[in-house]
Amino acid sequence: MSRVLSWDRSVFVLLVVTVAVGAVVDPDFAGGSNLGFVLQDIGEIMLIALPMTFLIMTGEIDLSVASTAALAGCVLGWAWQASGSMAVAVLAAVGTGVVCGAVNGFLVTRLGLGSLAVTIGTLGLYRGLCYALLGDTTVADFPAGWTNLGFSSIPGTPLPYVTPLLVVLAIVFGVVLHLTRTGRWVFAVGQSVEAARFAGIPVARLKFRLFVVTGAVAGLAGVVYDLRFASARPDGALGFELAVIASVLFGGVSIFGGVGTMWGVVSAVLFLGSVRSLLQLQGVPGNALTIITGGLLLASVVIPVVAQRWSAFRERRGRALAAAAP
Repeated sequence: MSRVLSWDRSVFVLLVVTVAVGAVVDPDFAGGSNLGFVLQDIGEIMLIALPMTFLIMTGEIDLSVASTAALAGCVLGWAWQASGSMAVAVLAAVGTGVVCGAVNGFLVTRLGLGSLAVTIGTLGLYRGLCYALLGDTTVADFPAGWTNLGFSSIPGTPLPYVTPLLVVLAIVFGVVLHLTRTGRWVFAVGQSVEAARFAGIPVARLKFRLFVVTGAVAGLAGVVYDLRFASARPDGALGFELAVIASVLFGGVSIFGGVGTMWGVVSAVLFLGSVRSLLQLQGVPGNALTIITGGLLLASVVIPVVAQRWSAFRERRGRALAAAAP
């Protein structure tokens, strides 16, 4: 457990150092307007990363979250044009996310298929449904009162309207993971599925619910994305799954399951957002962020393994030296 806490502290320290360096390099970086931009920019990533933490900790993964968000966004646009009610459209979008998550969960928990293979397939399926629903068209006639929620700030503050949603959901998911029975089940399943079953934990039902929650939050992220850009497009949220998974793993969640904290993931998302903002302020091409994200994803997998092997090596060496001592 100490290694997990140490890793979390390291991610948080890295975030603080990035902010400090950014403030020195560019005074605008630490300004309130840029803080608001960072929170707005990472909004959808943060939302999806919260339930994804639970999934990965149980040894599963959902690569279809970006396509789910895009499909929910397309349903938002279609339902708005069909019904003329944004409330109905939002409910339809989030419901679409629930259905997408339920499909993934059914295939994984009921049919026994691997989540990696399943969600690679549904990644393409859900993205294809986006084009089937809207074709190459863009829905951009959302009411101004709703789109203002996507890119405007809370009056009197530099914070975007998505900030309270992020804070509330981060607290809720953090409490559930670390202070409830469901959270204990998540840790137990990730550490050993068989032991969890013998302990009476409903593993299949737990994983199914986690897929549904992940889909629902991805659907909500699709709504936030559409309101932020004031349009619904079939190619929305492209590549978000890479940023989400990189954030979760870099935040200290083990790809093998059973290890991780919510505050580590939140710190990692904020770190990625800060790096992105600093690069943009320095005029660095956007492709650089993809390189950095991929590098962090690789590092988050490699570093824990290397650290574990180094620790085991030192332990064996210590025992050998103790045995050789007179």
